Amino acid sequence: MTERLSVREAGSGTPLVLLHAFPLSARMWESQLDELPGSDGSEARVLAVDLRGFGGTALGADAPSLDLLADDIALLLDAAGIDQAVVGGLSMGGYVAMAFARCHPDRLSGLLLADTKGTADAEAARENRERVAKAVLARDSVRLLVDEQLPSPLLGATTARRCPKLVDHVAALIGEASPASVAWAQRAMAARPDSLDSLRAVDVPSLVVVGAEDTLTPPSDAEALAAALPRSELTVLPGAGHLSALEVPEAFNTAVRGLLARID
Repeated sequence: MTERLSVREAGSGTPLVLLHAFPLSARMWESQLDELPGSDGSEARVLAVDLRGFGGTALGADAPSLDLLADDIALLLDAAGIDQAVVGGLSMGGYVAMAFARCHPDRLSGLLLADTKGTADAEAARENRERVAKAVLARDSVRLLVDEQLPSPLLGATTARRCPKLVDHVAALIGEASPASVAWAQRAMAARPDSLDSLRAVDVPSLVVVGAEDTLTPPSDAEALAAALPRSELTVLPGAGHLSALEVPEAFNTAVRGLLARID
């Protein structure tokens, strides 16, 4: 594991680990940290993790691998005294959550997959990830990501129209990432396997969430995830794009509370 995972934590109920999107940090989960524990803090123990290289977590020297990030989460649970947790992620965080379900199935009490997909990258997508990795390292800047991904395709058209301050907020979060961490994460995502077959063995309550306006991982990808998971529910959030937890936090949190209520 990288020397130390930076974690934001709130509440004392059912353990819920939240894994952020690329190239953001645990700061994207502020609404979930505020609302999901419940008024008395007992509904959920929310742990929002900075994955390697993002937020307050160092990148380390290991070769790019999402399985390493999954192992980091297992060691974090050990350190926190948690046997099992609901593990959830959005976009890249969803890829890590699927790796965790594959590598550490005994530690999973529930699974949340938001605005993500279970298939591996096609060749064109892998080539584009390498293009971005090389570009940010060569320029020593992540500005390329802001220029190419905001407001679209990261945010839905409704959000871009109604919430220009959120566009600025996401741009600021992206700007906090280092070129080395962006390149590492792109290469880790490019190397990930198809997860749909392994998800068929995930016999815990699961929730698949997707923004209706998500063009990066559209509702068809969410439907494929829900079809693979034996105990899944699918929630499509109107007026949201790829960063649904940020775009429509109240609706997102309501869906997650439904998952928490189903945990054995």
